[in-house]
Amino acid sequence: MSLRLRLSLILGTAFVVIWALAAAWMLRDLRQQMMFSLDQRLVASARMVAGLIDQMPAPLTSKGEETRLSADQLSIPDGMACQVSSLRGEILARSHNNGEQTLDDQRSGFHDQMIDGALWRSFTYARGDVRITTADRHLEREALNRSILLAASAPVLVALLGSLGLLWVGVGKGLAPLNRMRDALRRRSPDSLEPLQVKALPSELQPLLETQNQLFQRIGQTIERERRLTGDAAHELRSPLTAIKTHLQVARMTDGSVREQALEHAEEGADRLHRTLEQLLLLARVEGSLSFDDGATCSAEQVARQAVHDAGFGDNSRISLQTPAEAAQVMLEMPNALATVALRNLLDNALRHSPEDQPVELAVQLEKDRVVFCVRDHGPGIAEQDVQHLTQRFWRNAQSSGCGLGLAIVQAIVQRCGCALHFDSQPDGLRVRLHMPIRAVV
Repeated sequence: MSLRLRLSLILGTAFVVIWALAAAWMLRDLRQQMMFSLDQRLVASARMVAGLIDQMPAPLTSKGEETRLSADQLSIPDGMACQVSSLRGEILARSHNNGEQTLDDQRSGFHDQMIDGALWRSFTYARGDVRITTADRHLEREALNRSILLAASAPVLVALLGSLGLLWVGVGKGLAPLNRMRDALRRRSPDSLEPLQVKALPSELQPLLETQNQLFQRIGQTIERERRLTGDAAHELRSPLTAIKTHLQVARMTDGSVREQALEHAEEGADRLHRTLEQLLLLARVEGSLSFDDGATCSAEQVARQAVHDAGFGDNSRISLQTPAEAAQVMLEMPNALATVALRNLLDNALRHSPEDQPVELAVQLEKDRVVFCVRDHGPGIAEQDVQHLTQRFWRNAQSSGCGLGLAIVQAIVQRCGCALHFDSQPDGLRVRLHMPIRAVV
């Protein structure tokens, strides 16, 4: 179902319900007013007949014969009956000729009565020594009422149909800017990621346009990032593969110590290639939608000790760990695997850039709602202009021997888990502060 049809049905139903209630209210009030007017006509006719009788030269008397007056003489409107009787029940005059049609005049005021199978509405008015009764048929009343109601309903029905037609046109005009956005998107090529330009959009659609353009921008950035990753990964993987192939060819053509050395270099190249592939796969998992949450909670001390154990590929004797006693009770609000990987990569980077005779320091500090892991090495530091490139994929300076993915993985974990990462390069080494959120105590 189209949006135009949906809106028209919703608003049209509301219009029909409101108009129907208003019309029912109006017609009900009109019927009441109509019946009241007809009753007042009976009252006015009765009083008018009373006035005519008072003006006659001789009063009406009963001498064994009824006095029959025409409707014109009594000034009775067509469709009405009138009867004049004495207080003793003698009929003095009436406007109809059928003697069997006697109106009940024993009760004053309005009442309904059946005459010859027809329902009549009558009014009895007592004046002096006579009673004047006027009446009209309910059938004629209903016929008059129906004709008036039909005449009043026709404009209401025309107005309702006109409103529905205008509603359909108005909804179509109101959705025109949305249709322009649809047409602009339809005309774009599948690989186009430029911002969408649609003029004269209402304020309600501006956030939609901005969100759409932001989506295009994020998609473009993602595609560009993946292209760079593919290119850099191809370059990084090509180098160790070429080295492995070269060393294997040398080993095939030589013997003795030269052959053993070539095989050893080929094995080192295979290890480097294996580490690079593992880092690439881990980076893809962290930046993707794969969940790392296994439901287990981990404390800051557990993460620190596990990261120290895994760092340096088993060569972790150079790491100095300082943790407060409270760190064992402080739980982290992030998966254990990601917290450990982020801290381990920082320690690996520090070990790689520190002299072998210098330790790497890891200190755990507790703040209000964060745990801060401070990693310090005693290397040469890094130039200030290069600090901003530390978390870029495959970036490394001349002194680095890694693949350039460790800190990029840390940055991806930071963005995914709401952490914070700060670098402070000093002449006596690089200091890194990794902030991790604390799980709230229930």
